[in-house]
Parts: sequence; structure tokens; C-alpha cells
Amino acid sequence: MNNKFEEKTIKTDPIFKGKIISLQVDTVELPNGNVATREIVKHPGAVAVLALYEDKMIVVEQFRKPLERSLVEIPAGKLDAGEELQTAAERELVEETGFTSRRVRPICSFYTSPGFADEILHLFLAEDLQAGEARPDEDEFLDLEFLTLEQAQAYIAEGRIRDAKTIAAVYAWQVYQLTGRI
Repeated sequence: MNNKFEEKTIKTDPIFKGKIISLQVDTVELPNGNVATREIVKHPGAVAVLALYEDKMIVVEQFRKPLERSLVEIPAGKLDAGEELQTAAERELVEETGFTSRRVRPICSFYTSPGFADEILHLFLAEDLQAGEARPDEDEFLDLEFLTLEQAQAYIAEGRIRDAKTIAAVYAWQVYQLTGRI
């Protein structure tokens, strides 16, 4: 990897440490020698699951306070300290939907907002599902839905699906249907 654009950290000022994220302001030296500041959100990482059941994608609708609206999303959640990625994906699937899977495999990993956050999201495919009882966190209120690919695409067009992880999952599912590969 070429580091010709590397910004060297001169100083880090912690601003906030919460349950999920922390915020810091770094003073950096730029490649041209100038100094700048960077506001950085630190995040433990997350998993998300494209769960396919009877040729439909399982999604949950939930209210998102930063947006002041509800969104339809694939099951997802943050990583617990030291947790294996696949274990986290299986845990989130059960917690939010009640479904378990005999076949969970990785699709890809991506940074959600690299301009200001270090969060990395690991997207998984879950197939061969068995229904069970959801166990959402005490502060999670979710409605479960099952969407065909066409319905998911319509939800994107309507703005009901607007988050990157779910849009990426819908397009991965489309490729999977067309090619048989994920």
C-alpha cells in the first residue's frame, strides 16, 4: 500500500467515550507539512446478515433516532469484544429475527464512513434457515418482513431502504440470483 498520502498523528484529544462509540480529535501533519485536525469516531465494528428464507430476504423495520424516521434494514449489530465475526452474525440473526442458520458465510467487509469513522461492517449470507423466537435487546423495537428481490428493489426506489449495508445486500443478492455466486 502506498503511503504517500499518510497523515502523521501529532496529538490525540479524547472528546467522548460512550457505550458504542468514542470521539477523538487528532492533530495531524499532512503530506505537504501543513497541520490539520481530524474528528474521528471510533467503533468496534459490526456485522450484518443477508438472510434468505423461501426465496425472500428477511428484513426488520426500526426507528433510527439520528434520522428521525424508520428504515427497513437487514439484521445487523455491533461486535462484542473478542467475538468471532460469524458468531456475531449468527447472534444478531437470532436476536433480531428468531431465525437460525445452518449455513452462514461471508460476503464482504467494508468501511461505512471512512471520512470520519473507523467502523468496518462484515456482511454475511445466511441460508438454510429455521424459524424461532426473536430476542431483541430491551431497547430494540422491530417489525419483521420478508421481501422478494423485486420488493426490496422497490423499497430502495421508495426510500424505505436507504442504508448502505442493506442496499449492498440487495445488490449482492441480485448477483447471487443471476450467477449462483456470492
